[in-house]
Order: sequence, then C-alpha cells, then structure tokens
Amino acid sequence: MMKKTLGERLFDYGNIIFLFLLSIITLYPLLYILFASLSDPTYVAQNRGIMLAPKDFTIEAYIMVFKNPMIVTSYLNTLFYVVVGTAINIFLTSLGAYALSRKNVMWGNLIMFMIVFTMFFEGGLIPSYLLVSELNMIDTRWALILPTAVSAFNLIIMRTAFQGIPASLEESARIDGANDFTILFKIILPLSLPVVSVMILFYGVYHWNSWFPAMIYLQDRELFPVQLILREILIANDTSSMTSGIGSVDAIPIGETVKYATIVIATLPILCLYPFLQKYFVKGVMIGGIKG
Repeated sequence: MMKKTLGERLFDYGNIIFLFLLSIITLYPLLYILFASLSDPTYVAQNRGIMLAPKDFTIEAYIMVFKNPMIVTSYLNTLFYVVVGTAINIFLTSLGAYALSRKNVMWGNLIMFMIVFTMFFEGGLIPSYLLVSELNMIDTRWALILPTAVSAFNLIIMRTAFQGIPASLEESARIDGANDFTILFKIILPLSLPVVSVMILFYGVYHWNSWFPAMIYLQDRELFPVQLILREILIANDTSSMTSGIGSVDAIPIGETVKYATIVIATLPILCLYPFLQKYFVKGVMIGGIKG
C-alpha cells in the first residue's frame, strides 16, 4: 500500500469528523423525541434545551397513548394497508415489468411512453376523487390501495432489472414447456430478489407513511391509518381522548409527552424493518440501473 501524504490524511480525518457530526445532527432529533417521551411531563414542558437522556424515567405517556382505542384500531388498519397493499403492488408491478421487459413486445415503446408520461402529468386531485367515487370505493379500504397499485417509477426500475437477466434462461424454460407465469415466478423473481426487496421497502414505507389519501377518501374513523391519527394529535393538537380525567393544569405537559410517544409508536416499526432490507437497497438500485 502506498503511504498517504499529510494532505490525504488530513482530508480523511476531516471527512470522518464531518460525517460524525452530520450523523449526530441527523440522529439527535430522533433521540430527543424518544427521551422526551420517556421523561417527566413537567420537565419536558419546561425544558427548551438539549436533552441527552430521559429525565425522571416514566412510561406514563405510552400508557396514555394506548388508552386511546383509536391507536390500536388505526395500527391494525395500517398493518392491513401495508401488507395487503404492498402484496398487490409487488404482484401487479412484477406482471407489468415482466411483460414490458420482453423483447419485441407489441406496442412496448408506446406503452412505456404512456407510463412515463404519467410521471410528469396527472389529472389532479378532483378527477382522482371523482374516479374513486364512481368506482364506489369512497370510505372503503380499497380507496387507499387500488388507486396506487402500480408506481411508474418502481415499474421502470423492475423492468430494467428484468431486462438484465439473460434471455437464454427464458428460452431454456420455454423449451421445457414453461409458460410466462412459471418463468416469472420461478425464474425471474427469484433472480431479482434484491430489486424485489427494494420494491417492498419503497411500497411498504409509502403505505406506512401515507395519510393524505385517507384524509380525502375516508370518513369512517374505524378505517383511519395510524398516520392520520398522528396528524390529528400533532397538528390539530387533539390529545383530549388520552388525557381525559386529568386536571387542566396537568393535561398540557402530559399532552406534550403523549405527542412524542405517539411519534415513536408510529415510526418505530418502519425503523426496525429498514436495517434488514438495507443490504439489498444499494444492490437492488444498482441492478436496476445497469441497462436502460
């Protein structure tokens, strides 16, 4: 190995220090929310400085959060939207990507142009609402799943990845009598697991964080996702259902810690899922960008 010069060592040290400080700046807001949710409500309400650890550790805020029956209901709703929605997303995106990745497919370029066109121009909120209404999906779970069943961007990534798989594998399978569904689900998808993992991450995070479609299409609170309940708590400042029975003087500081606890509960599952898919993330995106 070549010995690094003084300038190169200083540059490396500078990079390490810069990235370390950047990591702290990025991580601290998350830690602050966690520490605040586990701290004494009165201290959190009075403190406006840096918090490096929970103060007077307590889980009272989390107990208050789970006293709200809508938290559990909305959590279950969100799990349904994530699991069922992502499964439909992956299935339909795989079908579309496979069909468009085949050579000499009829009107393939025209279809791809129409798909890409939707990434730049769309009908807007009112036509989308009218369409969902005409399909009788207003105030149903499917209003949050079917209108976003296929993402044009994810379809293009998966199609590009499928194009990178050698055509000889498909030809050999057809000689053995395999049809398109067999080729897709037993050959193409198993060879594209990194890309599929990235698609699961993209679609799953979208469904978990989604709140705007629910606000537009749903009136029945029993169908609300957890992010919409979180929005009510943070923006509408509505913590009354969790602080009922508490004096008005104590309700304000407890309401603040309840907000932090709700944020932790709403974001923790997706933060726990990401590390398991991270190793596929970069690899999947790179595979999707090999061939245009």
